[in-house]
Amino acid sequence: MTSALIWDDGQLKYDFGPQHPLKPVRVELTVSLIRATGLSTAQGVIELPREPFGTDEVLRLHREDYVEAVQRHSASPDLGGDLRYGLGAGDNPVFPGMHDAGLEVCGASVAAAKAVWEGRAIHAFNPAGGLHHAMPDRASGFCIYNDPAFAIDWLLRHGATRVAYLDVDTHHGDGVQSMFYQDPRVLTMSLHESGRYLFPGTGFTEEIGFGDAAGTSLNVPLAPTTPGEVWFGAFDEVVPAALDAFQPQVLVSQLGCDTHATDPLAHLALTTDDYLELAPRIHRLAHDHADGRWVAMGGGGYQIASVVPRAWTIFFAELAHSRVPTEIPWGWLAEAEEVARTHRMDVPPTTFADGPVRLSPDRLEVARREATGAVEALKRSAFHLLERW
Repeated sequence: MTSALIWDDGQLKYDFGPQHPLKPVRVELTVSLIRATGLSTAQGVIELPREPFGTDEVLRLHREDYVEAVQRHSASPDLGGDLRYGLGAGDNPVFPGMHDAGLEVCGASVAAAKAVWEGRAIHAFNPAGGLHHAMPDRASGFCIYNDPAFAIDWLLRHGATRVAYLDVDTHHGDGVQSMFYQDPRVLTMSLHESGRYLFPGTGFTEEIGFGDAAGTSLNVPLAPTTPGEVWFGAFDEVVPAALDAFQPQVLVSQLGCDTHATDPLAHLALTTDDYLELAPRIHRLAHDHADGRWVAMGGGGYQIASVVPRAWTIFFAELAHSRVPTEIPWGWLAEAEEVARTHRMDVPPTTFADGPVRLSPDRLEVARREATGAVEALKRSAFHLLERW
């Protein structure tokens, strides 16, 4: 029951600059915490490098003129970007080496998919991945190239006929949905803050796939301040039934932790206590519905020291058939506190668990009502198509 961490030591190149919220240090802190807790050397855990991934590969899913624009601005960032391709805006500022940096992230997610499909690992995790907003013809939402889509594409090209993608980021997984919206071999499921309130403004219950793929795109939009207890109610109504009907050979998951109540860019109200519950839920689903094959990536999360490393270490512990300790190792805390001071962000707590979020009865009722309405609408729009699968 080997589990793989996909990681190459060395500074991450996917870096939009010091003022941008997607800071690579959050991934470096995650790997540091995984190692500090002893998970990287636990029995059955291996570290694997990313796979080679070049321009020919990225052209499988991204349009040639877009890739050429990324290459051009990667070589000459002083050009300032090209808004036709989503480059140079506040979300996606161009930077030197951007093209190669995006390829490296894709290569790491492909390495996770390859390790699982070829049987070298039953589970694999790329913490630097999860760039789920990138579209075939443009950058979007901090995402240049869509590494989850390339992991799925690799699986389909190497023998998989049914792949399920589960996205728990607070933002809708619109890029992955778009790339497989007409492909009946891929089931995409996304639970997220409603597009009525949050970028990218999509992910509604009527978005169910097209043609032969109708019913293979499932979205659960949720109200701001939705807490874990309501979030799990929606999850349990949709995800197990969809997987039971689809019967995938592999489960691919994007584990964005910007659902956290303190995240500065979004408004859901989950905590690390909820991630401690969610991780074994997804693990069980992988074994119940995909012969245990679980490919995981990081994603959103903008509390770079106080939340992201704890959240993804919790998930990796589950991937590694282990558990996190109650307390954060002191040596790691000193490192994380220095990063937090440098970036003027919250310092991490001393424990992995947060404790519950408390909402007013009125706010909780709104969250429940919207979640129930979303689930019922999704069942009406898509669940009658489950039998076709």
